[in-house]
Amino acid sequence: MSQPLDLLVLGNAIVDLIAHADDAFLADQGVAKGAMQLIDEERAEALFSVMGPATVVSGGSGANTAVGAALLGAKTGFVGKVRDDELGRLFSHDLKATGVGFETAPAGEGPATARCFILVTPDGERTMNTYLGACQKLSSDDVDEATVRAARVTYLEGYLWDPPAAKDAFRKAVGIAHGAGNAVALTLSDAFCVDRYRDEFLGLIRDGSIDILFANIGELQSLYSTDDPEKAIAALRDERGGHGKHLLGLVTRSADGALVVRGGEVRSVEASPVREVVDTTGAGDLFAAGFLAGHARGLDYVASARLGTLAAAEVIEHIGARPQRDLLALARERKLV
Repeated sequence: MSQPLDLLVLGNAIVDLIAHADDAFLADQGVAKGAMQLIDEERAEALFSVMGPATVVSGGSGANTAVGAALLGAKTGFVGKVRDDELGRLFSHDLKATGVGFETAPAGEGPATARCFILVTPDGERTMNTYLGACQKLSSDDVDEATVRAARVTYLEGYLWDPPAAKDAFRKAVGIAHGAGNAVALTLSDAFCVDRYRDEFLGLIRDGSIDILFANIGELQSLYSTDDPEKAIAALRDERGGHGKHLLGLVTRSADGALVVRGGEVRSVEASPVREVVDTTGAGDLFAAGFLAGHARGLDYVASARLGTLAAAEVIEHIGARPQRDLLALARERKLV
């Protein structure tokens, strides 16, 4: 993948198993509603045995973003680790079928391909239980220098900060991207993820590793250890990113739309209309996809954020975190591109 790319994503390669559940089931299983928690293989098997009928679909936060951007016309690539097993081959096929470049060599042994058990309650909220499996085998050896140098934006998934070896891949990609004069984006992924790595994420922002930050308002409040969303936004407004420039922050706020934060200025973007909220899985992933696809087209930040809210609105109208409608046609219909 050394040809020019608009976007290169480093993330966890995960297959989603999505099932409906009620709040009582979540309580019985001892899981925190709306959060993502890591589980081991034994717990994964136990949960699968008691959850309802599941829809199996390729997922992974960063991979969802790569797919969404590709469907909006961006040239994208993905770096992530699967096992050479049935779910790994499914993941690879689904990614390539949408036009995303994926050349990371699969693991021939060790843990199985990662899977995320997503429980969707009647209000559309998703609760995720993730077995990382082969994801943890991603290492700096999987980061190809020519590929990173060819990407205008390298996008890093916050969840990837959990597997220790993946941190080295993360840091290697940052160094190569900035060495080539390209931008690096980070998504905080989950408030519980931020709770685990708050100081490290703030360190990445403040040492200039990150140029673009994606977060929902809950994740941003966790980052700055405050219950006040306005204080969190104010703190973000003052941050600087890579190359000594002001950090570009994109903050999603569910039905309240999104904020574009840059250089002391905060711009608000309305949420796109939604017919019915069915499953919020992937909303943040697709917002990032729309924004980065718009950015690749040369749209300004606010126009790019509008494209992000459109993509997010589409994905929460159905089960699964990958778009089911023609995003590019939808964007053209709304005169966003």
